Amino acid sequence: MKQKEILLFGATGQIGRNLIRKLSKNNYKITAVTRNIHKAGYVLKTQANPGYLNLVELKTFNYSKINELMKNCNICINLIGILYENRKNQFKIIHSDLPNMLSKIAKQNNIERFIHLSALGIENAQDSEYAKSKLDGEDKIKINFKNYLILKPSIVYSVDDKFTTNFMSLLSKLPIMPLYYNGSTKFSPIHVNDLVNIIYELIERKNDNLVLECIGPEVFSFKEIIQMLLKSINKKRLLLPLPLPLAKLSAKILQILPNPLLTEDQLRLLKYDNCKTHIYKNNFDIGLVSLRKFKSEIDKYSYNWRSGGQFSKNLN
Repeated sequence: MKQKEILLFGATGQIGRNLIRKLSKNNYKITAVTRNIHKAGYVLKTQANPGYLNLVELKTFNYSKINELMKNCNICINLIGILYENRKNQFKIIHSDLPNMLSKIAKQNNIERFIHLSALGIENAQDSEYAKSKLDGEDKIKINFKNYLILKPSIVYSVDDKFTTNFMSLLSKLPIMPLYYNGSTKFSPIHVNDLVNIIYELIERKNDNLVLECIGPEVFSFKEIIQMLLKSINKKRLLLPLPLPLAKLSAKILQILPNPLLTEDQLRLLKYDNCKTHIYKNNFDIGLVSLRKFKSEIDKYSYNWRSGGQFSKNLN
């Protein structure tokens, strides 16, 4: 089979690293765009088979340079996203302006596919700047590029994530865990390997003009997720529902931190469930079943946060 050329944005995240491994093993050649080639090289060079990964450094999203890169690719994949803003209008730049530019360049170069990673459960979150910027990016892609594929995953987790690992770190140290909105917000977490397999299968199938919700096999409330994490690290903590005025105050304080645990925008987003919406098809609807169960997967790496580490026993 002739090598397909893939241009990948957002390669250093957990999804990007796993996707590089999957694609290179299956005869796809990847050009990964990064802001720091030395830092990215240290992370990424071990992820691909020899000769299948090329790193390109771009400090800014330069139209002409991206256009040159796009001329040599068959498929462009955009995984870039942020959870909070470090400066004004960053959501708009990353989630709306960048997908708009990439999809226009993709159309100009008549490439086969443009694949974009968005987010699940944002359609009703009009009070969230994150959600509005993501939806605006989706709308612009649909206008600009015919053969689009927009993926909307729930929480993506693994040993390399910033969700389960951050919460297990907090739960191992804090005596009390606050629950926002009583911990009732629902999620359908999907393991990174399941999501990567979905992306790969969609590339192979050549699905076009598709918006797909990507979900795991289970649905949990936020409280249930925290309880499972506690059981997995053999800890007991007080779970305290936080009144909304106090939650808003805590978010206002926490968002000042360099890597905020919670922002006001994230607090607003937490009001909305993060599971299948029935607005679009999901991976189960088209026969791409995600198999990995949340509890059994986190048990594989939660020993890092147990007393005794790798020599500890799971008491639950």
